[in-house]
Amino acid sequence: MIPNPIHKVLSTLSTHGVRYLLMGGQACVFYGAAEFSRDCDIVIHCDPANLGRLQAALDELQAHRIAVPPFAAEYLLRGHAVHFRCHSPEVANMRLDVMAKLRNVDPFDELWPRRTTITDEIGTAIELMSLPDLIAAKKTQRDKDWPMIRRLVEAHYAQHKHQPSDRNIRFWLTESLTPETLVDLSTRYPGPANEIAHRQVALEAARSANMEMLRSALSQEQEIVRDADRSYWEPLKRELERLRAERQ
Repeated sequence: MIPNPIHKVLSTLSTHGVRYLLMGGQACVFYGAAEFSRDCDIVIHCDPANLGRLQAALDELQAHRIAVPPFAAEYLLRGHAVHFRCHSPEVANMRLDVMAKLRNVDPFDELWPRRTTITDEIGTAIELMSLPDLIAAKKTQRDKDWPMIRRLVEAHYAQHKHQPSDRNIRFWLTESLTPETLVDLSTRYPGPANEIAHRQVALEAARSANMEMLRSALSQEQEIVRDADRSYWEPLKRELERLRAERQ
C-alpha cells in the first residue's frame, strides 16, 4: 500500500501524463529496502510538452518552488534539481524534487524503456527507475546512500538467488557491497566474476576469501565514486551560490 500523500503526488503526475521516473528514498521502499522519507524525487523527460504537463500537475498539487534554481529547462539540463513544496491539503508539506540529468546515469530516453511499472488498486501506473539505474543514481558523496545501495542489492539477491539469471549474477557481482555475498558469488560463478573488469581487485580478494583485502578494495571503489561526485557538483554549487546572491 502506497502512503496516501505519496500516492497522491505520483497519481497526479500519472494522471497528467507526465513522463517521470521515481527515484530516491521512495523508490527504495518499493524495491524492498525501506528508507523513511517525506520527499519525492523524480527524474523527468525534459522537453517543452512534458514540462507543461508537469506544471499542470504542480498546479493541482499547489506546489510552489523553494530556493534556487528557477524551474526552467536550462537548469534542469545542466544537472540541477528544482525543489517544490506541496500545499494541497492531501499532500501538505510534501517536498517534490525534480531532475532531468543525473551524474553517471543514462539519459531519460534510455532509462524509460528499462523502468519498473507498478499499478495501484484503481489501475493508475506508477513509474519507477529500474533497480540498476536507481543504484547508479545513489552512488554519490553522501554517507547515507551507500548503506542503502547495499540493502537494495541484498534484497534483490535474497529474492532471486535460488533462480539466478545470467543478468542477475552479473548485477550482483558488479554492485554488491557485502563482502560475504561477494565471496559466495565469486566462488559459485567464477566465469562471470572474471569478466567484471573494473572489480577485479575486489573479486580476486573475494575468490581467495581475503576479507581485509576485499573490504579495502570496496572502500577504495567507494572513494573514487565520492570524489567524482564532488567534482561533478562543484560547478553546480557555485552556480547555485551565484543565483542565491542575485536573489538576495
